[in-house]
Amino acid sequence: MPLDRATETYLRHVAIERGLSQHTLSAYRRDLAVFASWLESAPVVDSDSDGADRAGGALVLDDVGRLARADVSGFVTHLATRPSGPLAPRSIARMLSSVRSFTAFAAGEGWLPIDPGTAVRPPKAPTRLPKAISIEDMERLLGAVAADDGVDDPVRLRDRALLELLYATGARISEAVGLSVDDVATLSDGFAPDGFAPAPAADGSAPDGSAPAADGLAVVKVTGKGNKQRVVPLGSFARAAIDAYLVRARPVFAARGPSTPALFLGARGARLSRQSAWLVIQAAAEAAGLEAHVSPHTFRHSFATHLLEGGADVRVVQELLGHASVATTQIYTMVTADMLRDVYQTAHPRARR
Repeated sequence: MPLDRATETYLRHVAIERGLSQHTLSAYRRDLAVFASWLESAPVVDSDSDGADRAGGALVLDDVGRLARADVSGFVTHLATRPSGPLAPRSIARMLSSVRSFTAFAAGEGWLPIDPGTAVRPPKAPTRLPKAISIEDMERLLGAVAADDGVDDPVRLRDRALLELLYATGARISEAVGLSVDDVATLSDGFAPDGFAPAPAADGSAPDGSAPAADGLAVVKVTGKGNKQRVVPLGSFARAAIDAYLVRARPVFAARGPSTPALFLGARGARLSRQSAWLVIQAAAEAAGLEAHVSPHTFRHSFATHLLEGGADVRVVQELLGHASVATTQIYTMVTADMLRDVYQTAHPRARR
């Protein structure tokens, strides 16, 4: 089977079976296109031994069955040494992950006798701690988009609601702009809207016998990677900002375009784009006068870091962030540990050398 046909079959498979977002599918498509482009000029190596040094090279374009381990490892080497500039280890790891996912699928379909990507490892990436901003800086950032007293500015009301939600829930920017109005609800009086957690029993306890839910708890249903859903509480500030936006601003945007269930709307009444949300964050950071670089993920990093600093259990933070593994969340414990060490060494008289 030609490589391009195999690639399209694979992308249709992951779109349907794994429910990947269009953003993730586009990334897979780009990475595999780069791999195919490199194969066009890759060497063909035949072997009479066990095939360990065999490489299909350009022949893979016409027959994916010729793909060998040397092709995959050669691609990694190319990315790390390419004349136009080597890629960072994390970028190489992401592209290799795309290729390995494809080779695993191809082997499973019987197009390859073995999976040539299994034994190929990416270069080790240095540990990079997530960059969070302080609680004080977050207050300044959110205050920069506060609505003026007595003035209903739809843009400011929307921007405030968006930023409050990002900080209150730790949602990714794609998750936030993908929300619908019905994804925000209140759990109270034993009632849970469709799609949310089951309502508590008559005595106030949860169905599993755990403690009763807080009366009037505002929550948001977030759809993350792989269409996995999680329900995250909304603090009072975020709920107040969203309520103000829904009542006093969203109808203004909605009147400018076709009907849509989207929570956050753009100037023309359509769902707010990720790019537009990014611009909202950049404008707020500039208005707040923050020197640190602020990105959409800054809110997510700050959400996790501030929860852990406040004493939250790492497994609770894992659930709130939607991480599949607690190991991913534990990177934030390194941030708080570093902060504690710095404070200790600065403040304790017997810690200074």
